[in-house]
Amino acid sequence: MSPASDNKLHASGFIIAAAALATTQDAIVKAMSGSYPIYETVIIRGLSAMPLLLAWLLLTKSWGALATPYWRLVLLRSLVLAAAYFSFTLALAAMPMANAVSIYFTMPFFVAALSSYALGEKVPLHRWMAIAAGFVGVLIMVRPGSANFQSASFFALASAFGYAVGQMIGRKLSGKVDTVIISNWQNTIYFVAAILVWWAVYSFGISNETSKSLSFLTRPWVFPNTNDLLAMCAMGGLSALVMMCFINAYRLAPANFVAPFEYTGMIWAVLFGIFIFQDFPDYWTLAGATIVIGAGLWMLWRDKVVGGQTTGYPAQALTARSASDD
Repeated sequence: MSPASDNKLHASGFIIAAAALATTQDAIVKAMSGSYPIYETVIIRGLSAMPLLLAWLLLTKSWGALATPYWRLVLLRSLVLAAAYFSFTLALAAMPMANAVSIYFTMPFFVAALSSYALGEKVPLHRWMAIAAGFVGVLIMVRPGSANFQSASFFALASAFGYAVGQMIGRKLSGKVDTVIISNWQNTIYFVAAILVWWAVYSFGISNETSKSLSFLTRPWVFPNTNDLLAMCAMGGLSALVMMCFINAYRLAPANFVAPFEYTGMIWAVLFGIFIFQDFPDYWTLAGATIVIGAGLWMLWRDKVVGGQTTGYPAQALTARSASDD
């Protein structure tokens, strides 16, 4: 990165804005989860984001750019991330935001572990230590076997794993396929996946009211009122803004500087949880989240100290979100 493009003040502003906007989108999903099905929110979000993403494509590329020779990998990544996104929203429906987001922040640890097997890269000791500490933090938060254990935690963990796999595939696409192409593909796949879920629910009469998560997945279509429709449409615009903010943040400053600011999303998750959903995180949640975030930050710091950004997995791929994950 050239000195002219290294603007840490602007980069930190963009990444903090991205974390806030992404968490705002999560809050909208959670707010809709008690009245609407998840496929409805994704369909409306996809429709509202489509014009923005297509305009971005036509301003920077052309229609033909969508026919990338790497379309199979782009499609696979989009399918994996669609499954991860649905999993995360199902977790949000049943858990406090702070809990779901904290568990989601284990994604960098999955990336670090998978890089050894999927890419044949050597994972240094400090990353294994961070991985172990991170999952200890998760165990503290979810407390399996206790009366406070929530099965929706598995959805959050599955989401983190799915996003990690998406990051691994994304690394193979890095430098080969432009972000705007990936984003358009991804939005389309999310939209199509939601249509298919809607079709399955309608055709087979699938219904499950045994949990908030499954109810959010199988609830019949409900025509939204004006305010809810506007909120769901806003998710499309937020998605596009989040992508732009992430791209600019990592363009303006080194990844090892930018990455830690992504964890500010946890602050927003706690605030939204308290002031909108009246979910006050308990000491176990706060303690576990502190360990998870601390382990992630320590891993990034050690990578920088030992030169991990040049010899191992790049720091941007070890962060909690990416420019086209949402």
